Amino acid sequence: MTVGYLFSGQGAQFVGMGRSLFDASPAARAIYEEANAVLGWDLAKISFEGPDSELTETKVCQPALYVHGCAALAALREAGKAPTAGAACGLSLGELTALHVAGVFDFATGLKLVAERGRLMQLACEASEGGMASVIGGSRDQVAELCAAHGIEIANLNCPGQIVISGEKARVMSAVEASKSFGFKLVKALNVAGAYHSRLMAPARDAFVDIVKAAAFNPPSIPVYTNVTGGRVTEPDAIRQALVDQIVSPVHFEDCLRNAAGENGITTFFECGAGGVLAGLAKRTDRGLTVHSLSEFADLEKIA
Repeated sequence: MTVGYLFSGQGAQFVGMGRSLFDASPAARAIYEEANAVLGWDLAKISFEGPDSELTETKVCQPALYVHGCAALAALREAGKAPTAGAACGLSLGELTALHVAGVFDFATGLKLVAERGRLMQLACEASEGGMASVIGGSRDQVAELCAAHGIEIANLNCPGQIVISGEKARVMSAVEASKSFGFKLVKALNVAGAYHSRLMAPARDAFVDIVKAAAFNPPSIPVYTNVTGGRVTEPDAIRQALVDQIVSPVHFEDCLRNAAGENGITTFFECGAGGVLAGLAKRTDRGLTVHSLSEFADLEKIA
């Protein structure tokens, strides 16, 4: 059986994530040990023990989620339960995990990229006062109209009826208040550190250019889909550009998922990472898709 692999993005993290994988899977433990050596600090300890305030820092949670996704897949493979990969994609940060799985770069290179991405995005958050809000119900055009009226941007197109908006915090809050006249089911401000996937992340994007240029990339061994367009990317230089652009561009996760499934005849996905969020997005995108979520070691027992 050929399946697709999905990887979590920022916001899915929780204290304790990956601990059971570390304890029960030698392959997953090796991933965490290598990560600690590459980073020079104890990512495993923060992932397993917190505190939550430290784990949720952008510079920490991004590498933590990358490592957790890689460890979950390593445990799945070790158990002989990892079907052949037919495609891969991720939500925001998860795109880098997908690229590693597709062989675009090795684990250590990917982790260094993720760590720098997280550090730069945290600096951009600290240099601005940004905010985000979730819009439930309504079309892309309606949300775009709301954003245009308040000088903010669409940040995430997650699934039908779920869109996230982003920008200066005061503008976002003004949009939340004005949204009542649009007839959305719910518009709710999110508890986030900044305005991800908006122009406020431009300093992080600009600094990330040289970091990505310096990394060795290979053509992907399986189809990989970029959040920037929702389409497949195949050339290393195009992948580099997509990773840079993604920092300030909307995340077209719904389109990534539809194209990964439709172009490759995939009906089953494995979500490797925290939270099980992507399984929910997939179900709301296409009820015909089956998604197995693997976050902790006990999840392996649920997979035939």
